[in-house]
Amino acid sequence: MKITQREAAKQFMNYDVILLGAVISLASLGLIMVLSASGIMAEKVYGDKYALFWKQVLFMVAGFTVLIFAARANMGFFYRNTYTWLLLAAGLLILTIFSPFSTTAGGASRWLRLGPFSVQPLEAAKIALVFYLSYFFANKQELVRTFSVGFLPPILMTGALCFLLLLQPDFGGAVFLSALLFLMCLVGGTRIIFLASAGMLALVSAALLVVNSPYRFRRVFSFLDPFKDAQNSGYQLVQSLYGLGSGGWLGQGLGEGKQKLFFLPEAHNDFIMSVIGEELGFIGISLVITLIGVVLWRTVMISIRQESMHDRITAFGMGSIIIIGGLLNMGVVMGAIPPKGVPMPFISYGGSHLVAGFFCAGVLLNLSRKVKA
Repeated sequence: MKITQREAAKQFMNYDVILLGAVISLASLGLIMVLSASGIMAEKVYGDKYALFWKQVLFMVAGFTVLIFAARANMGFFYRNTYTWLLLAAGLLILTIFSPFSTTAGGASRWLRLGPFSVQPLEAAKIALVFYLSYFFANKQELVRTFSVGFLPPILMTGALCFLLLLQPDFGGAVFLSALLFLMCLVGGTRIIFLASAGMLALVSAALLVVNSPYRFRRVFSFLDPFKDAQNSGYQLVQSLYGLGSGGWLGQGLGEGKQKLFFLPEAHNDFIMSVIGEELGFIGISLVITLIGVVLWRTVMISIRQESMHDRITAFGMGSIIIIGGLLNMGVVMGAIPPKGVPMPFISYGGSHLVAGFFCAGVLLNLSRKVKA
């Protein structure tokens, strides 16, 4: 049956166009900044200053394709296969530890090499965990305030994924999943006393991991005073602060930043916000924060308007993946939290987090069509 132009426009308007606009704006800004931040390094490594830019374009095309699929798919397909997604995510995490396809960088095996590309299973684990937790809390509401049935299973499931991440090791990834669990337990109805107890246990465990790892110990305490060891453990943060501080209100101009000239490590990736601050200034940073705020606003509105508890918690979880990533990245770049490898959603270079972010946005758009009148 042929769809008229008016019907197509009406179907399009059923989606949350504000959310879609914010996501496209973030991704477009990210593409521009990857071009600016990666050119010098790409020319040195690949002999082509546009090499990483064109890869990012390819990632964006793949991500937008995933967004369209997620926005139009039957949500029942995702819900029916909840445990399949969990097993796949766990299997991919295991492969990063024991598989010959794993890629080791900086002493950690967090990536799987697939031809010319690398995949980070952590991104799949975030999405699989959201589907599991939304399924769990939607179907256990009558028992969600009990410890053995309503609290222990999600803790154990998340703990298993965090354990696999720590074996890589990926302490930051484990922190991310723990934060995701905490927020979803909060909206799922878990008793506060259980959450507080689990939070204290998590803090003690994290402290022990930090104290017993010289590498983590140096990273944690270097963030408290990065200038004390500015040429070693505090180097990344110091260079990031230099970039942010030199941008002023309007920045030095697009492409005119100096920190990306091999001063700031990961300038096109985890620390791309420092490049934005240097080249676009306070205005550029404010634009990104505003767009992330729009995603948060639309996530809350889509979530609270769902009739189904399952849909409501799923929407909240998918939005939380984007928001937690944005907050952690900004915290690291500005020196508010210890350094950890967390990319800025839709902006940092890389395919795994970009495709995962588009998928989360696609699910939110899908659910935005099902809001209550």
